[in-house]
Amino acid sequence: LDPRRIQWGSAWNTFTSRVLRTKPVESMLDSAVSGTSSHGTKLARVLSTVDLVSLGVGSCVGTGMYVVSGLVAKEMAGPGVIVSFIIAAVASILSGVCYAEFGVRVPKTTGSAYTYSYVTVGECVAFFIGWNLILEYLIGTAAGASALSSMADSLANHSISNFMISHIGTLNGLGKGEQSYPDLLALLIALLVTAIVAFGVKNSVGFNNALNIINLIVWVFMMIAGLFFVNGENWDEGRFLPFGWSGVMQGAATCFYAFIGFDIIATTGEEAKSPNTSIPYAITASLITCLTAYVSVSNFNL
Repeated sequence: LDPRRIQWGSAWNTFTSRVLRTKPVESMLDSAVSGTSSHGTKLARVLSTVDLVSLGVGSCVGTGMYVVSGLVAKEMAGPGVIVSFIIAAVASILSGVCYAEFGVRVPKTTGSAYTYSYVTVGECVAFFIGWNLILEYLIGTAAGASALSSMADSLANHSISNFMISHIGTLNGLGKGEQSYPDLLALLIALLVTAIVAFGVKNSVGFNNALNIINLIVWVFMMIAGLFFVNGENWDEGRFLPFGWSGVMQGAATCFYAFIGFDIIATTGEEAKSPNTSIPYAITASLITCLTAYVSVSNFNL
C-alpha cells in the first residue's frame, strides 16, 4: 500500500483497459449464426420491413399526435407548431440515420445503443447508456400510460379521478403544487402492455398493427373534420409566429419527444428477416410517416 511502490503507469493502463474494453462483435455474430443470442436463447426471425415500419410508427405516433401538438400550438409556437415539428423531425432523422448505420454495422445483435456503444466505445460508456435506456423506456411508458388514463378520464367526465380521490385519497408534492391521485388505471395499462410484449414479438407486432389501424382511422377522421374549421387568418403575417422563433425552437424541443420510440427498431436485429436492409428503411420510413401525421394534424390544432 505504499504509494512509492505502486507503479502508477501500469495501474492507470490496467484501469483504462478495463473501463474502455470493448466486446468483440465477432462473438455476437457467431452466436447469432448458431441460432442463439448472447444469453443462449433463440430468437425467431419473423419481422419483415413492413412489420418494422409499423413497429416504429406505433412507438412514435400516440401522445404526440393527440396531446403534444395541441400543447405546443397553444402555449409555445402557435401556428408555427408546423415548423417546430419539421425541426424536430430533421433532428430525429439525423439520429435515425446513426441508428441505421449502427444496425448495418452490427445487424445481428439486440440492445440498441447499449450494444453498439459496448462494441465501439467501451464498457464504461455502455454502462451509462444502458441505464439511460432503462430510464428512457421507464419514463416513456409512464408518460404514455398516464396520457391514456387522462384521456379515458376526460371521456368519462372525470368520474375515474373523482372516484380515486373520494375512495383512495390524494398525493401531495406532485405537479405544480396541485394535489394528484394514485393513477391506478395508468398502472393497469402499463401492466397490460407488459403482458402483451411478454407473449412474443409476433403477437405484440400484431397488436401494434391493430392499434395503428385505429390510429389511421382517427387520423383520417381528424383530417376530414378539421377541413370544416380551417382559418386562413392564422397564416397571416404576425399570426403565424405569435411567440417568435424562440417559441418555435422551444416547441421543437418539446416536439422531439413525440419522435422518441423509433430506436426500438434497432433492437430487433435478431428478429428481422433481413436486418441489413430492413432496419435502415424502417427507421427512415417510420420517421417520415410520423412527420406527415404530426404536421397534418397540427394544422387543425390552431
